[in-house]
Amino acid sequence: MRFVSVSIRDFRNISSADVDVDAEDIVLTGTNGQGKTNFLEAMHVLSYGSSFRTNHLKEAIRSGCEGFSLSAAAEDDNGVRESISISFFDGRRRIAVDGKEIGDRKDLLYRFPCIVFSHDDILFVKGEPENRRRFFDQMMSLYSPFFLDSLRSYRAVLMQRNAAIRKGDRLIAQLYDSRLASYGLEIMKERAEAVYGFNSIFPDLFRRISGTDMEVSVKYQPSWGAFENAAEIESYLSGSIERDFALSTTSSGIHRDRFTVMCDGSPFASTGSTGQIRLASIIFRIAEAMYFSEKTGRKPMLLIDDVLLELDSAKRGDVLSSLPGYSQAFYTFLPNESYFSGSRSDGISYRVENGGFSVG
Repeated sequence: MRFVSVSIRDFRNISSADVDVDAEDIVLTGTNGQGKTNFLEAMHVLSYGSSFRTNHLKEAIRSGCEGFSLSAAAEDDNGVRESISISFFDGRRRIAVDGKEIGDRKDLLYRFPCIVFSHDDILFVKGEPENRRRFFDQMMSLYSPFFLDSLRSYRAVLMQRNAAIRKGDRLIAQLYDSRLASYGLEIMKERAEAVYGFNSIFPDLFRRISGTDMEVSVKYQPSWGAFENAAEIESYLSGSIERDFALSTTSSGIHRDRFTVMCDGSPFASTGSTGQIRLASIIFRIAEAMYFSEKTGRKPMLLIDDVLLELDSAKRGDVLSSLPGYSQAFYTFLPNESYFSGSRSDGISYRVENGGFSVG
């Protein structure tokens, strides 16, 4: 499935744009602040129902406007088309596919699997643990609706348990222990499997693109790693209730799991250079796309936002040649930059200026 055309109204600095994207590669060029990243963000909203830049869609509304609307036509490999529309007005997001409103953006997620490469990806390597948890949770949610359901259920129970703890209600808090342990154990097992699969791809990919013999991989350290079943976890939760009440929160669980990027036995954030860490963050996304295709047999859409700027020309070429198969890729470049070797047989290039798009 890939997008054929996109219409954007009052989104960031784009007041009105109707853009033909019926190609495998779409290249957006322009100086900073013209709307290239805004366009990629709009594509992400059409694919995910959410932004990769903010948790609050109201921030994407064009200044002085009451809301935004996005719509697109998409086509699968058999030439069957469907329409998607997303609007945000009065604080409410509305998503419709072929004119039928859908209540859960999960129904959108699996239609248009999308992986975005952005500057903030460097936080996957050197940022706080929550950034790597988010990366793996998003990666797994993209191919497993069951994992996403378990994660949502765990978070709902955790919220209820924490609310009871803050109210000082010990009896109610402990009523949630069994479900928290059950959901958490399932998530822990799936995370361990995902990290194993990711590590079957990432280290070799890093060595090849970086041109080094560094052994870089991800180490998973689950908060409940010492326990083998839900009953043991539930017993531990019961035994640590005093600490939880003292801290006013649930102090253990999969929301405390740690994923650490390691290099030759040491944390890579401490030993890697800025350039190596930036390169690793890009390779994280390439490995994610490869793992997705391995798990599903499908090709994702790629949104590649200026992440190649800090790499030398040789590394840029290595990264681009290492991209896995994709249904469609959108790139943002500065003017007069050319990272592709040779012409793209199925591509469209746009100049972006003040939120407007012109071919060329």
